[in-house]
Amino acid sequence: MPFAGKILIVDDEPHVRKFVSLIVRGLGTPTIIEATDGQDAVEKYAAEWPDLVLLDVNMQVMDGLQTLAAIQKLKPDAVVVMLTSLANRQTVEECLKAGAAGYLRKDTPKEAIAEELAAIIRDNLTEE
Repeated sequence: MPFAGKILIVDDEPHVRKFVSLIVRGLGTPTIIEATDGQDAVEKYAAEWPDLVLLDVNMQVMDGLQTLAAIQKLKPDAVVVMLTSLANRQTVEECLKAGAAGYLRKDTPKEAIAEELAAIIRDNLTEE
């Protein structure tokens, strides 16, 4: 089932936002909202109420874990997927323990990212 909801992509690197946008466009016809840092993400989340957030871990202003916490204050059941170049086990566990719905590495092949995002959408955002 094609996804037509809103997706907020948060990353401080424009080329990463563009890369991720291209992947999520393959999932259907989502509305894509972009944010350049954690503070921008929280403001755009509160204004747009996206269905899914793809959130970088390492950013200026507010890091991904701080941003995740701020978004969860706005909506405790927000679906947030951490997207990062970091792969250490501690960071993965912190993100998941904090309530992230998933964790994807930026260097994962785009087909695998698309498959994982489709599964997250199916598991978290579709009615049974």
